[in-house]
Amino acid sequence: MAEPADWAFPPEMRPRPEDWRFDLDAALDSVVQLRAEIPEDAFTARILGTERAGNGIVIREDGLVLTIGYLITEASTIWLTTNQGVVAAGFALAYDQATGFGLVQPLGRLGVRALERGTTASCRIGENVVVAGHGGRAHALKATVFAKREFAGYWEYVLDEALFTAPAHPQWGGAALIGSDGKLLGIGSLLVQEKIDAGTIQGNMIVPIDILAPVLDDMVKLGRPNRPPRPWLGLYATEAGPRLVVAGLAPGGPAEKAGVKVGDALLEVAGGKPASLADLFRRIWACGSAGARVPLKLLRETATKEVLVSSGDRSDFLKKPHLH
Repeated sequence: MAEPADWAFPPEMRPRPEDWRFDLDAALDSVVQLRAEIPEDAFTARILGTERAGNGIVIREDGLVLTIGYLITEASTIWLTTNQGVVAAGFALAYDQATGFGLVQPLGRLGVRALERGTTASCRIGENVVVAGHGGRAHALKATVFAKREFAGYWEYVLDEALFTAPAHPQWGGAALIGSDGKLLGIGSLLVQEKIDAGTIQGNMIVPIDILAPVLDDMVKLGRPNRPPRPWLGLYATEAGPRLVVAGLAPGGPAEKAGVKVGDALLEVAGGKPASLADLFRRIWACGSAGARVPLKLLRETATKEVLVSSGDRSDFLKKPHLH
């Protein structure tokens, strides 16, 4: 996601202030650059790297920054930079694995106005929006919402409804999705490729802002939502034709310890056959909270195998931020 500092969208791809009913530049100034350093021995270092760069959005007058959680997971150092060049250290205040949201508390004044949160119910498919990274208009993209639907990620993650926009923003991580009313509608999470009619398009998957409100207060006070953690197996699953297959395993995770192997087909969870990737994870979560034992029926080559996985709490495998 790191890009040269001097890149810019061509003028025709950028939003023009006169086309919007809000102060475009003021809204774009709410987006800050976020850089994080992660220890080399961190659990996520091998997959997500030790130097991460993306964006965050100031959502409260005290400077609280909302971002996508993978940017700050296990971070030892965080730096925030505004469009005016103000730089401040940040503290990784919270990460919610269920939504994917992360919170950063600046350890200095950013001098940035908070961007008001909206609701995705106000955004229709086909509507024009702005996908904004740090850097003002040069890093803001005029885009369109082309889908609103369920999303399942191979890392045991499900959204009941995500937003999908096109064209793709090259610095999507933590980018702001700004609606036609100037309010924050979501946070950039992924680059996706979608089949449309006879061709394909590249776009971004956006985590909807609506799912922040129920967990925000807990995240600020406790560092995570005040609910039992979901059972985590540490398996990366993918759809391979009609079957769900284990594509990877978290080293030392519950599934690996239980004897699950890469290439195993996932036939059943707790006696039921999962119909999709999202259904697979929901069946796992229905087994209880973290620590629950999850029965799996696998197909390995030509033989079926039953294993009982003692699930874990994903956060127990992660380094915790040092208090300032």
